[in-house]
Amino acid sequence: MTVGSGEARWEAELRSLREELRQMRSDQKELEQTIRQLVQTFRALAAHLGIAVEPYVRKESDRSSDQGPPGFA
Repeated sequence: MTVGSGEARWEAELRSLREELRQMRSDQKELEQTIRQLVQTFRALAAHLGIAVEPYVRKESDRSSDQGPPGFA
């Protein structure tokens, strides 16, 4: 093996990794957009069904403790 062929393999591997990274970033942006659409749909559906008209507000009795809502410890 010569030094040149080793460098060529590394360059080819780097190009391949860069392309894979570019594709993963593209997929990630697409996934982000899909998640935003899902959140928007769920919010609209919840508002339509009347189950999320108002945002979460703590009761006065809950304000004395520093704990959040159940399940968010």
